[in-house]
Amino acid sequence: MSTERMKTEEFWNPEHIVEIFWKGLAEGVIYARKCKECGAIEFPPHLACNTCGYHETEWTTLSGKGGLKSFVFTGVMNARLELEDRGLKYVCGEVELDEGPAINAVILGINKRKAREISEKLPVRVEPCFYDMGRYTTLFFELDE
Repeated sequence: MSTERMKTEEFWNPEHIVEIFWKGLAEGVIYARKCKECGAIEFPPHLACNTCGYHETEWTTLSGKGGLKSFVFTGVMNARLELEDRGLKYVCGEVELDEGPAINAVILGINKRKAREISEKLPVRVEPCFYDMGRYTTLFFELDE
């Protein structure tokens, strides 16, 4: 088989990035993709780089540690009912990971009293929390205290 045909087949049969990502979370590993051209980290993982547009990325892992830059309490229309049904206190916030990417995420363990304590200290350190939702494991964060 020619090299050109192999490249075309690889393009049309890409890795199952979503499957690898979710399996990693179930194992306590945060997978991302790193651009081979500019080094930007794609998280959640993508096949191509959103920074420079290059078409080749490779697997890398993230620590999941970072800084909570801002947060908000959810309202009735955007509440995470699966968390509220479990009695969990949480906010939604912007987390800038140590490896570079900034993401919107759920931060567990923050009630109104805790929110007042940390709002003047932002950014505050957070760490990953792999939470079993039954059918899948998801990535949340909690304060690194």
